Amino acid sequence: MKIRSLKLKDFRNYDLLKLEPCGSTNIFYGNNAQGKTNILEAVYMCGTTKSHRGTRDRDMIRFGQDESHIEAVIEKRGIPYQIDMHLKKNSPKGIAVNKMPIRKASELFGIVNIVFFSPEDLNIIKNGPSERRRFIDLELSQLDKVYLSNLSNYNRIVNQRNHLLKDLARQESGGSSLAETLDIWDMQLAGYGEKIIKARKKFMVQVNDIISDIHRKLTGGLENIEVKYEPDTKGEPLQEALRRGRERDLRMRSTGCGPHRDDICFMTNGIDIRKFGSQGQQRTAALSLKLSEIELVRLLTKDTPILLLDDVLSELDKHRQNYLLDSIHDIQALITCTGVDEFVNHRFSINKVFHVHQGHVIMEN
Repeated sequence: MKIRSLKLKDFRNYDLLKLEPCGSTNIFYGNNAQGKTNILEAVYMCGTTKSHRGTRDRDMIRFGQDESHIEAVIEKRGIPYQIDMHLKKNSPKGIAVNKMPIRKASELFGIVNIVFFSPEDLNIIKNGPSERRRFIDLELSQLDKVYLSNLSNYNRIVNQRNHLLKDLARQESGGSSLAETLDIWDMQLAGYGEKIIKARKKFMVQVNDIISDIHRKLTGGLENIEVKYEPDTKGEPLQEALRRGRERDLRMRSTGCGPHRDDICFMTNGIDIRKFGSQGQQRTAALSLKLSEIELVRLLTKDTPILLLDDVLSELDKHRQNYLLDSIHDIQALITCTGVDEFVNHRFSINKVFHVHQGHVIMEN
């Protein structure tokens, strides 16, 4: 899988940009705040419809303009796909695949498999459960459209149930007719929730099969890692957990159990490194996790993902840099950095180098 061309118009700090990355390693270098990450962000949107930074569509439109356009041509197993995305200030984005508009953003998932790796990802072990759930959901949504549909429905029902809980709390009489509808929401919530839990468990088993070998090599055989999925319900049927927690939910006016509260545990040599690991252990485990993501895409899609590395090399020591670069030699990578230093110039083959300066991109080789 490769991105053959990228065209940006009025996106972020780009007036008009046309790029043709090569099929392997592409380096984008320049000082900070010049627009390097904006290029990766545009590619990421073509696979997921959203910014990796969580930015609203209107805030990605170039200052002074009302809309922006992203056009990417992706080659997947020899077949080209043209993805067009129009971002608008005052209306939802428009998306087309091969010039045919799609009705739902979810229809775009699965066309492109993207692995995005930023310095923030190195803190996924240290930070809260929401980031670890986001990792599972983003990867599974790219690999499995059924999972994406179940997740969308689950999140919608959680929001509706929470609104109902708030309405019940505002009613002095207790709202018996409204309260009865909780059973219906609970049944739907449990149905979608159990499917999400099942898919996540299977996914984490697949990750575990891959990550252990990667982590041993990264640590020189000194550490063994095990990744455990931790359902919030701890094995109890979700509908039963919802019933048992209903009084608490009514009091707190929110849904207190379910997959939206699940977590991933990282055990290194029997120690939970979320709580007791050193920063070095946590960052190495995070690197192992991202490398496992690449290998899992290879395994499940029989294809390679597009890898976006946003200024990650500067955050790693030489050993981990070498391992990462050795792992990506056969896939298309778009890598940003502040300078093409001696290490990058001589460590591995660079097919294209681009200098990024104030919203202008110049190819240097």
